[in-house]
Amino acid sequence: VQLVESGGGSAQAGGSLTLSCTYSSENTYTGSRNCMAWFRQAPGKEREGVASIGRDGTRRYADSVQGRFIISQDNTKARDTLYLRMNSLKPEDTAMYYCAADFARTCLDPTLLPAAYNSWGQGTQVTVS
Repeated sequence: VQLVESGGGSAQAGGSLTLSCTYSSENTYTGSRNCMAWFRQAPGKEREGVASIGRDGTRRYADSVQGRFIISQDNTKARDTLYLRMNSLKPEDTAMYYCAADFARTCLDPTLLPAAYNSWGQGTQVTVS
């Protein structure tokens, strides 16, 4: 299943950006019951979970983005879309952001652990100055 991110770019500290990730859950084992998440990786650092969401609306956020970022999804169209609204951006939010999905299991708990996800997008760069 192909995940395609968009919406990255440059922003001033305190500004906002919205990332999008389009995909199709048709013909997957989980159908529409999968976990989805956003991760990020800055140069020289490990990939870290930013936010995750289950189909029942359960959301998890990293402490560093809690209260500033909002994860949401739209499953009403032909292709599903995952969003990440990033507010009050900080220079330390600068990283490559990745969309990820677990299409192998029905989502019971939308974890922020990278190893739990088996499909990844190509990434979109976010730079905050």
